[in-house]
Amino acid sequence: MSKWLRNSFIILVTLFTFGVVTPAQAALLYDNSYQDRTAKKDHIEFLHSDETYTQDENEIPLADGKEDFIKQMVKEAELHSYEKFGTKIKPVIEDEFNVCILPNIEAAIAEIAEHYPKDSLKKLTISESPTGGSSEKIFHIFNEETKEDIIRFHVRRDHPPQQGYWFNFHYHTYHDGFQKHHELGAIYWDKNTPPKWMS
Repeated sequence: MSKWLRNSFIILVTLFTFGVVTPAQAALLYDNSYQDRTAKKDHIEFLHSDETYTQDENEIPLADGKEDFIKQMVKEAELHSYEKFGTKIKPVIEDEFNVCILPNIEAAIAEIAEHYPKDSLKKLTISESPTGGSSEKIFHIFNEETKEDIIRFHVRRDHPPQQGYWFNFHYHTYHDGFQKHHELGAIYWDKNTPPKWMS
């Protein structure tokens, strides 16, 4: 829930200031105020907690319900996306991706999760790695037992005449045989040709 609140705040600040405050600056404002408010609360909850729980920072808990499944998939989607962007593209589009595209990826994953019973979600997993070069694949979510894709997340390089290069994020689902493009959003790159993925 706080992720949606954060993203809404960033978009509203950017809109109301007519772009004077960029999404990156708005995110910094929100993060600083949010951290101040929640630091004390988290510390108090930790002090009153009877449980001792340690978990590796990169370890993702197994999904035991729809919310856990969605959180797990979104975390892995973010990591796969950053791997796809590589060290040349990621620093340029990371902030805009987090604000504009990642929430839409989360919504698409949540929609897929609604079509599956809780037990069936445990059979779904994310593909191992994105593809580099000029390929579109970021990641796919598929059924481990049948090896069939459920949803495919892609990014395409668009170059409309006189408009420079755009990264078009979209997904395809098994419902229509992966034919229809479901838009997630687009991020402007530059007039110059972007580097290859994963470079």
